Amino acid sequence: MSRAAARPAERGDPSPPTPRREADGEPSARSLLLTLLGEFVHPRGEPVWTGALVEALGVLGVEEKSARQALARTAAEGLLEPTRRGRRTRWSLTPEGAQLLSEGTARIYGFMRERRRWDGQWLVLTVGIPEAQRQLRHRLRTRLTWLGLGSPAPGLWIVPDPGKAGAVRQVVDDLGLRDRAFAWVGPSAEVGDPARFLASAWDLDEVERRYLQFIERFEHLESAAVRGAHDAFVAQVRMVQEWRRFPFLDPDLPVELLDHAWPGARAAATFHDRHARWHRQAQAAWDRMTWEAAQRT
Repeated sequence: MSRAAARPAERGDPSPPTPRREADGEPSARSLLLTLLGEFVHPRGEPVWTGALVEALGVLGVEEKSARQALARTAAEGLLEPTRRGRRTRWSLTPEGAQLLSEGTARIYGFMRERRRWDGQWLVLTVGIPEAQRQLRHRLRTRLTWLGLGSPAPGLWIVPDPGKAGAVRQVVDDLGLRDRAFAWVGPSAEVGDPARFLASAWDLDEVERRYLQFIERFEHLESAAVRGAHDAFVAQVRMVQEWRRFPFLDPDLPVELLDHAWPGARAAATFHDRHARWHRQAQAAWDRMTWEAAQRT
């Protein structure tokens, strides 16, 4: 895997299907809210008071006004629905919200769990969408990128995993693009420079940089730096917030296509190890916040 040239401008800079894309700075209130919903609310299947969510976001550095705006926005998108009790509100995931988080959780926690042997086969998709249909182009780009496909040229998508043909077909059908798309599976004809081809489809240098930052931040964050439920809660949410970007950014290329030690597996091991260490205390911190919010009824 060579040091890559920039991706074609036509690809743009897509955003993941769950949280909004963020720069390397602080995550948005809405993005942190979605992480909280995925980590603590969805697994329990119970409504949660506004106060608990506002307090949890406050612990993560989000001001109350921004936290309430994030709740309103997420509800407006159809992911949450409120239930009033007097002047207070409890929030439940809608069926759409629960499905979104279920799919995201499976993708995030299953990512890089198993290494597969590659048979040299590629799945290639071509689909043409006029520049004027920017929203449709964005939706296609977002969903295909979430599946791990890369675009080395406008209208062309690739992934070294024919097993994703069914998922790609579903995306094409969902977006009404069957009459504009064609896909096939086969080996490379060994024409051209594979390294340049990969670099044009994915920004692999940027992905590697992010993995190394993740490892540096969390691999040596030992128990001494995470004392008690409060610290474990903050550390776990911050780590999940960082990790959940990788299934979108990294195509998880087979080792046969990598020319040096890729840090993804080490980052994945760090994520699962730290998550297991902090899980119990993080959940205890959430229990306290929800209990205290309930007492204020």
